[in-house]
Amino acid sequence: MQVVFIMKSNYSDIEKSLVKGLKDGNQKSYKILFNQYYKWLYNYVYKLSGDRKLSEDLVQNVMLRLWEKKSSLKITTSLKNYLFRSCHNEFLMHLRQQKKEYDAIDELKWQTLFEMYDQQEDQSEANWNKLENAIEQLPKKCREVFKLSRLEQKKHKEIAEILGISTKTVEVHISKALRFLKTNVSGFFF
Repeated sequence: MQVVFIMKSNYSDIEKSLVKGLKDGNQKSYKILFNQYYKWLYNYVYKLSGDRKLSEDLVQNVMLRLWEKKSSLKITTSLKNYLFRSCHNEFLMHLRQQKKEYDAIDELKWQTLFEMYDQQEDQSEANWNKLENAIEQLPKKCREVFKLSRLEQKKHKEIAEILGISTKTVEVHISKALRFLKTNVSGFFF
């Protein structure tokens, strides 16, 4: 792989020699570049993000990659512009990643809520089925009285007239039904 290194005439000789030293693997050149640009890059990223820790991390990532890719660097502008663009791109990549993570968390949250709702709905349906089965297990007259009282919401006197029994008998049947249902079906308040 051929490395293209174009330097414009507005480069300083010092910057040119530091970049050449970096490309040759000179740690001293890298350290000088790091010390010269780190604070400037940090301030730039901090203005973008407003987060000190994030700014440190992103600038350090850029500077680390500068060292790791030193032999294949392709700088066509000044080093300062190159690092500026690199930090800007690093910040944009961070935002994209953060959005992906947020979207994934948001999707997971909604999926969990829907699953919980479905489970609650299934549980409610199961409870109603249990209640209906328990009501069907009541003796015939007791079941009739309970359904007229609780499901059709008729008064004791009306039930007594419909079934031709006394209001006291209606009360006895309702009490009996409620005791049976409380014992056999949990989760309902009668």
